[in-house]
Parts: sequence; structure tokens; C-alpha cells
Amino acid sequence: MVGNASRAAIISDRRITGLSADVIAELVVELGLLWHERHQAKLASRPWKRAVGAGAKHRLVFVDRLLATLVHLRHGVTHDVLACWFKVDRATITRAIAEVRPLLAERGCTVSPGLRLRTLAEVIDHLGAGGKTGIIDGTEIRVRRPATGRKDRDTFISGKNKQNAVKTTVVTDEDGRVLFCSPARPGSCADITHARRLGLVKLLADGSAVETLADAGYQGLGAQTGGRVITPPHRKFKKNAPNWYEEIHERQRKAHS
Repeated sequence: MVGNASRAAIISDRRITGLSADVIAELVVELGLLWHERHQAKLASRPWKRAVGAGAKHRLVFVDRLLATLVHLRHGVTHDVLACWFKVDRATITRAIAEVRPLLAERGCTVSPGLRLRTLAEVIDHLGAGGKTGIIDGTEIRVRRPATGRKDRDTFISGKNKQNAVKTTVVTDEDGRVLFCSPARPGSCADITHARRLGLVKLLADGSAVETLADAGYQGLGAQTGGRVITPPHRKFKKNAPNWYEEIHERQRKAHS
């Protein structure tokens, strides 16, 4: 596992995890106990032939498991790199991330004292109640190639990056604060398709009047949501566009960006 100096450096530099030291400490206290309880319950459910407490001990303490998961989610660092960084086997990192990610998802996002957002519907209601603008985008994380024989193996190939990846839809407020991170889908899934499968169209069309900014990957949602999703302007000329149109189109795209 990483030394105390390295751990302190990860926690103190917000660029690494995206969270302040106070928030990380809060997560350790809140999720550490829950992780320990679930781990003990999992051990108790197995038929054991050895005495309780026997066998190998954890080399990766919970705070390191949490930090490895946060770094992976923020930067898309592969499990192999994290294994070298934390000085454990890759399988240990894979298992740690698989255990911690559900805990983070269940906890949700705390936006103010006593208010915690866990679902996309709650995020849309929160933005609408505060009259805030939302921002939606898809992000890809590179993954190992799925095992041979898996039926959906080819669906993980991203058409944009030409790599095996999973895609997640992220919703933030106008200040860039992450409010929602969706379950991962194979990398070949288009951004707009993922948003539709999450029920975003219905939530925006039938729910609170929330202005949502999106990139060109979501063009078409504006018409389906009554103009509540704002995307860059469509290109009217595919070939031989006049100079005046190129200037206007580029100015509009920069303004939206």
C-alpha cells in the first residue's frame, strides 16, 4: 500500500481526486463503517474450515481503497497503473473499486445540509427548484478488453477513441459541481442514446423547467424536451459553405461553449 506521505499528498491535492480533504474524511467515516459491516457479513456467510481471523490480512486499508476508486473515476486511470501506485496486485484494485463504487452511488451527492441527491429525477427537481442551469455530457473510461466469447464484446469499442471503454453520463450544475453520474454503458453507446435510456427526455419534458446545456452529441433532444436542452447550432451547409456562414456558425459555437 502507499506510504503515509503519498497518501497525504493524494488527499491534500484536490486535482487528484476532485474532492477536498474534509469531504474525503467524511467519506472515510461514513462509508468505512458500512464497507466493514458488509465485508464481515460476506465472510460470515461462507462455510469456513479455518478459525475466525486466520488467513491473509488486507494490505489495502479502506482509505486507500477509497482513494484508488476516486482517482480511477476522475482520471480513468487503469487498474494496472493504480496497482503499481498502491503496490498491490491488479486484482486487489479491481475488487476494491467494485466494492467502493456501489457505496458512493448509494450515498449520492450532498448539495446542502440535509439534502442528498441519489437519482436523476431528484437532480432535475433540485435544479428546477433553484432556477439553475444544468450541464450534461458523456465521459469515457478505458477498460480491459472483455473476455473472448462474451456476446457483447464488440459493443465496448468506442467509435470516437477506437478503444475498449465504458461510457458514463454526468450532470453538473452551472458551477460545474457534479450532481449525478450514471451507471456505465458500453463505449459504443451514443451520448444521446444513453441520455434517452436514463429517462432524461421525459424528466425534462414533463418535470421542472430546467435549462440544460449540452454539446453536439445531444442535438435532437431540444425538440423532444420543448427547447430545454440547448445544443450548438446545426450546420446547414455540409459542403461549400459561404464565408459569411462559416463566421456566424463559428461565433455561435464559441458562444455556446
